[in-house]
Amino acid sequence: MEGVRINKFLSEAGICSRREGDRLISEGRVMLDERTAAAGDRVLPGQKVTVDGRQVVKEEEEIFLAFYKPRGIVCTTAVEENGEKIKNVVEYINYPKRVYPVGRLDQSSEGLILLTNQGEAMDRILRSRYEHEKEYFVCVDHKIEDGFIKGMSSGVPILDTVTKPCRVWKEDDFSFHIVITQGLNRQIRRMCEYFGYRVKYLRRDRVMNITLEGLKKGRYRSLTAEEVAGLKRELFEDFCEVGDGCASFCRKS
Repeated sequence: MEGVRINKFLSEAGICSRREGDRLISEGRVMLDERTAAAGDRVLPGQKVTVDGRQVVKEEEEIFLAFYKPRGIVCTTAVEENGEKIKNVVEYINYPKRVYPVGRLDQSSEGLILLTNQGEAMDRILRSRYEHEKEYFVCVDHKIEDGFIKGMSSGVPILDTVTKPCRVWKEDDFSFHIVITQGLNRQIRRMCEYFGYRVKYLRRDRVMNITLEGLKKGRYRSLTAEEVAGLKRELFEDFCEVGDGCASFCRKS
């Protein structure tokens, strides 16, 4: 059958990740021509797809942004949570074209968030099996002991699982750096709580090859061509680059 699966169509159009697309479809928010779309539907050339009544039109420009999220901003595109109005990251930056945050950083934390209209890249960053690094700076409520650093780096039981081993090093008596490759809900806070520490401050400093360097809190910037190329090399490591400086990638044969 011709066409592309509808969740992939939404992803390639920069609407959301494939997983988020599946959720939108299951909630009945996606229409294919004049009917409600179903999981597994394929979009054929000339068919009309809408999400929440708005037609999906693929944006040809690749957009990759780095944003220094302040505390209090929610990493979602929703306007409400639990019945209360929130200030989401997309409204906050007010970018002139449609972009979506890659993953979440909890409301009480600050630091680097990537935004893009590239659904396939979004999917690959979010999937833990690819083990892409995220680095954080953390301050806790009492003095850090050596056993805490060793325990945090070895794997911690949280949320009915054990976290993967990770790199942790102490900055001073009350702060440390940590590099993780997972994205469990409030992972670092829960890891600290397991050892009796409470996080007072948490900042994400790096996602893969992209850092906060040069960004002021509350501001965003477009990634450079070199940063995008480096990001793609990590995301699509089973792909090969086509030509010098080319943004396109093809599968290795």
